[in-house]
Amino acid sequence: METQFISNRNGQVNIILKEKNTSHMTYTDKKAMNKKNNPFNHIDEAFASFVGMKQLKKRIKEIYATVVINEKRKQIGLVNHQQVLHMLFKGNPGTGKTTVARRLAKLYYDMNLLSKGHFIEAERADLVGEYIGQTAQKTRSIIQKSQGGVLFIDEAYSLARGGEKDFGKEAIDTLVKHMEDYQHDFVLILAGYPHEMDRFLTLNPGLESRFPFILDFRDYEAGELLSIAKRMAADREYQLTKDAETELKAHLLKKIRTNNRNFSNARYVRNVVESAIRMHAVRLLENEHFTADDLIYLTIQDLQLKLN
Repeated sequence: METQFISNRNGQVNIILKEKNTSHMTYTDKKAMNKKNNPFNHIDEAFASFVGMKQLKKRIKEIYATVVINEKRKQIGLVNHQQVLHMLFKGNPGTGKTTVARRLAKLYYDMNLLSKGHFIEAERADLVGEYIGQTAQKTRSIIQKSQGGVLFIDEAYSLARGGEKDFGKEAIDTLVKHMEDYQHDFVLILAGYPHEMDRFLTLNPGLESRFPFILDFRDYEAGELLSIAKRMAADREYQLTKDAETELKAHLLKKIRTNNRNFSNARYVRNVVESAIRMHAVRLLENEHFTADDLIYLTIQDLQLKLN
């Protein structure tokens, strides 16, 4: 859409809106223009390498749109409520929870929602002390270090595992207090297995309501895991042979169908790829003679799937 301003003799300004003529533009030019006109382009780019996660991308775009429109409302004197960004991540191992949290820290900094955009990962031992008073002190210290950034606590339910005499509840209470006190320049993300997270929230009434965003990280499908494996290999300048791709996908389907709770999704795939690279190196060294293609391609033999 093009905007044209025309002044008449009376000093009035007429605004004329007309569709921009794109008939002369090439496909590449049109694609570049659409990319430029996409208000969520930076979000798409930030998560371009992430397989799946449509819900996450949709939610981040909602947050960004709210921030931008709130700023526009503020400029004309309307009420502007700053968005609280604390989150709960529920998902099995290897579904991308930690990786997404790291990426969000940087993205929120780029969106001017956080002053520093750094990422701190903590566990029970970092928060819970061994004697009275130590837990609150340790928890406050971690929160202070996290100011301006994201504090990520995986397996958050471990804070409530010890019973009445355990100091984990004190850590939770301290976190809740500071979530309110520093809510506009501090993001707390609690993460863990879906079932355990649900149980953790039922044991702590009022906790869930303090997290406006709850994201479910579903297990990957076999095709998605294969795409992740191919990307991991490509990042290291390797490729899977077609036979290796077929074999790996069948293997992943079998893993998924067993519904093994210990199956770690992308983490499992990463281990397979890294192991294949080591086996590939041993195979080539033992063969002594190899081509340039041999240095690139990972084969079924390298994958060692029967051992996994």
